[in-house]
Amino acid sequence: MLKEHKIIRIQPGSIAEELGVEPEDILLSVNGHQIEDVFDYHYFVNEEYLTVLIRKPNGEEWELEIEKEYEDDLGIEFANALMDDYRSCHNKCMFCFIDQMPKGMRDTLYFKDDDSRLSFLQGNYVTLTNMKEHDLERIIAYRMGPINISVQATNPALRCRMLNNRFAGEALQKIDRLFRAGIPMNGQIVLCKGVNDGAELDRSIRDLMAYLPVMESVSVVPVGLTRYREGLYPLEPFGREDARKVLAQIHGYQEECMERCGLHFVHASDEWYLLAGQELPQEEAYDGYPQLENGVGMLRLLREEFAEALAGAEGEAAGRAKPPRKLSIATGTLAAPTLRELAEGFMEAFPQVEVQVIPVINRFFGEMITVSGLLAGQDIISQLKGRDLGDRLLLPCNLLRSGEKVFLDDITLEEVENTLQIKINIVESSGQDLLSCLLQ
Repeated sequence: MLKEHKIIRIQPGSIAEELGVEPEDILLSVNGHQIEDVFDYHYFVNEEYLTVLIRKPNGEEWELEIEKEYEDDLGIEFANALMDDYRSCHNKCMFCFIDQMPKGMRDTLYFKDDDSRLSFLQGNYVTLTNMKEHDLERIIAYRMGPINISVQATNPALRCRMLNNRFAGEALQKIDRLFRAGIPMNGQIVLCKGVNDGAELDRSIRDLMAYLPVMESVSVVPVGLTRYREGLYPLEPFGREDARKVLAQIHGYQEECMERCGLHFVHASDEWYLLAGQELPQEEAYDGYPQLENGVGMLRLLREEFAEALAGAEGEAAGRAKPPRKLSIATGTLAAPTLRELAEGFMEAFPQVEVQVIPVINRFFGEMITVSGLLAGQDIISQLKGRDLGDRLLLPCNLLRSGEKVFLDDITLEEVENTLQIKINIVESSGQDLLSCLLQ
């Protein structure tokens, strides 16, 4: 049966718009190939010469012949980004964050994805337990990458226990196949105290080093523990001395990998350095920041970008932001010290502007959750209400649901503004964005 894909949006100025493709049209095939999902679509439209079959809402079929540059996009967006049903995770990981969420939140927050296509499309990390043989063959045939893999442990028995899936150990063999095929990979280890740390972490890093340079990086992140863990595996938080031991392990392997292949390869997330009370590594230690989505180097990159932007703006200090004013930045407790440091540097260059940084404690999920992206609207309201916030409040963009002005607990940005009686600016992720908001 021919699979059909409904088009919902055409990008302005795109190839598709020029050819008269419109929303509500149906994509039937590309170069005579049925399109199963996003894997097929991205592979087949990369060609320079295409024959695309479209069916219009009135039933008329258009066969479009297209000549374009290799890898140029057609500018078509579909009702489903995967062009297929999303695949949910069948594991029951001892560290799963979704199992640690309170009841009563919106349904989409409880969906556990483990779809290899999202790894390619959005950078999600997958366990490989849900990767079908058909998908693996297509990844290899289409040369898709990088594939981001939640490894957790290379000890098969331990991985089965951590994922609570008897096939989790066997799934590691797929890494071997991806390696032999030369498909770029990144790895992730969620470290759980007394489970996959210590000697098991040594084993995992050593095993993954065998995949260099096809496996380009590995991140080690501490498990996130909320206050909703009743009935779950009894995990403990890492302390300062624990963090120092983990960093010592990682730094030892970084030195070895640098000598061997010129890459640091294994990276600790920012949380480890803050927990250990140690300075973040310099920019060159992050190998171009391949693991930003795992919180590896985010604070260092922010510092570097902000310093560069500030250096370019200091010459304009006399002509900008003249009226004395006060701004506030609210963020998670993890990033607050770094933002306070940046604010102090900004106030030296622009003394007419006072900037206060307010760390918001996560009462919603529990105080052990320190990242800003998991702050709820109710915590921001309860901890900022009644305070002198000045003229404007700055919030990082990762507090909001992607593409919407809604917090995790469904409180809207407008509700927070109305309750606190202050204008809120959302700061995008770069240091230049932060500086722009401070100077606005």
